[in-house]
Amino acid sequence: RSTPEKGGVKKPHCYCPGTVALREIRRYQESTDLLICKVSFQRLAREVLGCKISQNPHFNTEHFQVTSLLAMQESVEAFSIGLFEEAKLCAIHARRVTSMPKDM
Repeated sequence: RSTPEKGGVKKPHCYCPGTVALREIRRYQESTDLLICKVSFQRLAREVLGCKISQNPHFNTEHFQVTSLLAMQESVEAFSIGLFEEAKLCAIHARRVTSMPKDM
């Protein structure tokens, strides 16, 4: 049925619960793209490094090499993905589906 019989509005197609989530999991597992936007990670890194090393007057947080920021971002994403994988395994071990803060 492409059009309703009595002139109503066609309802959008709804997928079964979990179908879209599984599709997104497959998409992210196949790709090697960064998960966090580069600009927002750069802003966060500058803020954190500016707070931590503000005592040193010779350190300037305005100038970073692009490759160093990308290396930091890749290592942070790899660490956080590993952390979430281990948290998911802990939740499964505890016979739960949902990961909780105590799993991390």
